[in-house]
Amino acid sequence: MNRVWIGIIAASSTLVCVSAQRLFVAECGAADAPPRRALTGRDWIDMDYGPYLTASIQVAPGNIAYKGIAVRLDEGAGGVSSGSEFILFDTDTLRFAGGWSGEGFIDWRNIVFDGSHGSHPSIRGETVFSNPVGPGWGRPADGSFDDVRLRGNDDLPYGPLPREWAHWKGLYLHNHRVVLSYTVGEVTVLESPGVEYDDAARALTRTMNLGPRPYDLILQVAKQAGAQIEWKAAAGDDAAKRLTAVIAPNAEKPAPRSNDGPSRGDATVVATVNAPAGAKWMTTDEGDLRLRIPAGEQPLRLKLLYSQPGKNANQESFSNLLAASAAPIDLSEHIKGGPPRWAEKINTKVGSLGDGKGPLAVDVLTTPTDNPWRSWMRTGGFDFFADGSRAAVGTWQGDVWIVEGLGGQPDELIWQRIATGMFQPLGVKIVEGQIYVCCRDQITRLHDLDGDGEIDFYENFNNDHQVTEHFHEFAMDLQSDAQGNFYYAKSARHALDSLVPHHGTLIKVSPDGQTSEIVCNGFRAANGVGVGPGGELATSDQEGHWTPANRINLVRPGGFYGNMFSYHRGQRPIAYLPPICWLPTNVDRSPAEQLWVPENTWGQLAGKMLSLSYGTGRIWHVMYQQVGDVAQGGAVQLPLPEFPTGIMRGRFHPGDGQLYACGLFGWSSDKTQPGGFYRIRRTDEPWRLPTALAVRDNRLAVTFSEPLDEAEATDYFNYNVERWNYRWTANYGSKHYSVENPRRQGQDEVEVLDAALSADGRTVLLELEDLAPVMQMEVSYTLKTADGAPIQQTIWNTINTVDTDR
Repeated sequence: MNRVWIGIIAASSTLVCVSAQRLFVAECGAADAPPRRALTGRDWIDMDYGPYLTASIQVAPGNIAYKGIAVRLDEGAGGVSSGSEFILFDTDTLRFAGGWSGEGFIDWRNIVFDGSHGSHPSIRGETVFSNPVGPGWGRPADGSFDDVRLRGNDDLPYGPLPREWAHWKGLYLHNHRVVLSYTVGEVTVLESPGVEYDDAARALTRTMNLGPRPYDLILQVAKQAGAQIEWKAAAGDDAAKRLTAVIAPNAEKPAPRSNDGPSRGDATVVATVNAPAGAKWMTTDEGDLRLRIPAGEQPLRLKLLYSQPGKNANQESFSNLLAASAAPIDLSEHIKGGPPRWAEKINTKVGSLGDGKGPLAVDVLTTPTDNPWRSWMRTGGFDFFADGSRAAVGTWQGDVWIVEGLGGQPDELIWQRIATGMFQPLGVKIVEGQIYVCCRDQITRLHDLDGDGEIDFYENFNNDHQVTEHFHEFAMDLQSDAQGNFYYAKSARHALDSLVPHHGTLIKVSPDGQTSEIVCNGFRAANGVGVGPGGELATSDQEGHWTPANRINLVRPGGFYGNMFSYHRGQRPIAYLPPICWLPTNVDRSPAEQLWVPENTWGQLAGKMLSLSYGTGRIWHVMYQQVGDVAQGGAVQLPLPEFPTGIMRGRFHPGDGQLYACGLFGWSSDKTQPGGFYRIRRTDEPWRLPTALAVRDNRLAVTFSEPLDEAEATDYFNYNVERWNYRWTANYGSKHYSVENPRRQGQDEVEVLDAALSADGRTVLLELEDLAPVMQMEVSYTLKTADGAPIQQTIWNTINTVDTDR
């Protein structure tokens, strides 16, 4: 007979006695699936997220799983949000933060769901059990539950437990079953949540497979704050195999309504199945129920059942359910892959954007917005496989899709959904055929274990990420350098000071994922990371508090880039490193990723930097010069139609050499189409663009792709130049301030004293009145090429130094 222990957490003054006879049990999903939830017309609710969903989810005030995996326990159509039984696992602490029942799932409050700012989702339904913020297992060395993790500036713990204590490895999917994989010290653990029920009772379950244990382990099982705990041996023939633990309020000091446990007046029963000899309950004065699991040389299978008999059944019904509960299963049979969940492939057509006239044309690579799972196709990152015919495309809602048919002259594309449930992925990188996805909680490496095209193992490649519940701290982009290091940018909180060192930073992760480091900080929302051909690192940043205008940065290790709400302890900086250039909000209200045009591609723009715009759906050519350790330059818009969605990420195709780009609408932007995927093709038309910008011999030198008409180029009346500065303050953005009179708002006109043309007819040298460092300059011109084609453009540039020595 299976070894069974019972623990009861009660919020009434009556102790509960539970017997275990005449029980029937139904395995998870064996009963008829609940009816599919009615559609609401809200994309974030109606989407089928798959068996689980990752987010920062609140169980109760003060109890948030910052890296919470919410798992649906009852099988059926519609994914996690269509269920009625749920459990929440926190990968930072390896604790089960709570289990609950109800049709509501979560309240869908967050920027990625209903678009709300300053919010995070909370569970909806009846809490069956919960555990407070803190370790899910005692420290192997001494059994301590003291939380030794990083303390934020609010004195709360953040980030993962030390690896020598416990380490999250990832999760497996087998059909609708989720198997969690982690280690506690040296001990390997596979764990799968579920539900068992019959017509009269229901219990949430935790099935654990533990490897050999060189030491005792202590498991945090549940908590009811303000309660006192008693235990005694159960009656019956198998009394030696049972114990009953009861958590009840202190009669002399009634427990207040607490964040650490079910609602007042509820009773939660916890029972073990197949507990080993020597296992025993442990309790604390604070109301913790824990289970000591003895050391052992042999692997162990163990199951916990949680129920509230007073709500969904009587005590006898739960006893019956417990008696019939099957032995814990071997989870190793569920980590090898399983039947596909999203077998249907979707074909889409390739369209066009704009009239195709000019040096660039745009192909619309139509995404499968009409799909059986109502997946919300807000594309946040992609990368190509080596042959270029396929790419992995991630969506902000947690999906990854494979698209086939890329390169050459595509007419039709084939899309397959391969992964779901991840935490707001906004970066994808493929290395040696392996897909890496940058999410808010971790960099996830995806594995198809059985070759059916779907992901079966979501491996934690690196989860050093320090996550709070704040809506604004996005993990942006994912790039790698020639040495195999990965890079992503971590946003700061909006309008609030930092809490953890990762706020407002550029982060580097080692090629093996074992370590990470902060490269530099001072960012508000660096929506993109660029890695140049020489290992250069670039980011953007967005206007906001302590960020007077939008920035395009060429960064260096250890630099501070202006946002005082990025992480600091001790004395704060009194200066910051300048950008390549500032961009006013009416020009690009929200720049995204920077990337370099590959050599032998796109003619005169080969080797040049581009900047994508989330806020305006434009693409900019960024020209810069390096003067010592200072970069300065400007940006000019590429001659393209504006995209209907914000452009976030770009990659040049390894075969056809063209630029592919994807984007989304999720927060403030001029472009509100939910998502899009595009190819930007070079045509036979001349560029008619500036290709270089520099301060040279106390003049501003602008080099063009084609020779200019000499008369037009040397007529200084064809140029208009204005300049202004910004103020670096805690205010949101900055007004424009005169350079000549810094106390006056406005812009200064700059007289063009002379315009000369180089011998090859491509470089204009502008002599400007009082050329000096300035934060923002607007250089507009109306010219003609040597063959008579008109050029009318504006360069938005910054001068950080005029002492160029060249």
